[in-house]
Amino acid sequence: MGERLESLETEPFAAEREWTVEGVPVLSAAAQVPEPAGKDRTARRIRRFYQLQCRAFLRYCGQCLLPQAAAEYRLALEASRPLPAFRAELEYRVTYNEGGLWSLYTQVRETLGPGPALVTRRGDTWDLAAGYPAPLGDFFPAGTAWKKRVLACAAEEIQRRERAGAGRWREDWRRELRRRFNPQNFYLTAEGLACFWPMYAIAPASEGVPVFLLPYGGEVSPERRGTPPSASRPAPFAKGAQGE
Repeated sequence: MGERLESLETEPFAAEREWTVEGVPVLSAAAQVPEPAGKDRTARRIRRFYQLQCRAFLRYCGQCLLPQAAAEYRLALEASRPLPAFRAELEYRVTYNEGGLWSLYTQVRETLGPGPALVTRRGDTWDLAAGYPAPLGDFFPAGTAWKKRVLACAAEEIQRRERAGAGRWREDWRRELRRRFNPQNFYLTAEGLACFWPMYAIAPASEGVPVFLLPYGGEVSPERRGTPPSASRPAPFAKGAQGE
C-alpha cells in the first residue's frame, strides 16, 4: 500500500482575458486556481477539477458579463458618460492542509460599475486518501443532527452580533438562514469548521459573505467521523463558476 497523503502541495495557476467592443476594452477577467504539484491520481483529479472551474469562469464572463458590459458601453456613448470597465476575478485561499484533508474556498468578485462588488464563494474540503470532497456531515459523529447544529450556531452568532451592535442583518434572516442553507458551503480552518451563506441571503452587501465558525471540540472535529472515506464525487461546476 502507498504512503498516506497527509497534505497537498500546490502552486497558483493564473489566466487572464480581455474583451473589447469596437476596439475598446469593456471587460477584463483574471483567474487564479490551485494546481497540485504531484502526479498521483488525487493530484490529477484535483488539477482537472480546478482547471474546469477556471474554464467555466472565463466562459461565464464571455457569455453572461460581456453582453452587460457591451450594453453599458453603448449607453455610456449615447449619454456621453465615462465608459464602463467591468472586471471579474476568480481567486482561492487554502484554509486547512493537514491530516489527509485539504480545504479551501474559491471566490468570484464581479465589479460591474458603481455599487458594491458581487462576491460569490464556493467551499471544498478534499479527502486526499479517497480523492474526492468530503461532505459536511462527515465532520460530526454518526447520527448527529448536524444541520440543526449548524443553523443554531449561526443564529446564536447573529444574535450575539446584534446585541453588540456589530453587523446588519435582514429582518427575515431567521427564515432565510434555513431557506438558503447549503451543506456544500463550508471549509475547514485551524480553529474550526466555517459555514457561510451567499452574499445578500441574510444580510446587506456591507456584510459581504457571512461566515460562522463552529469551533472544534465536542461534536465538531477536523477528522472525518460520520462515515468512512467515501467515493462521493464532486458536483460539476455550476453556472458562472461562482460556487452556488
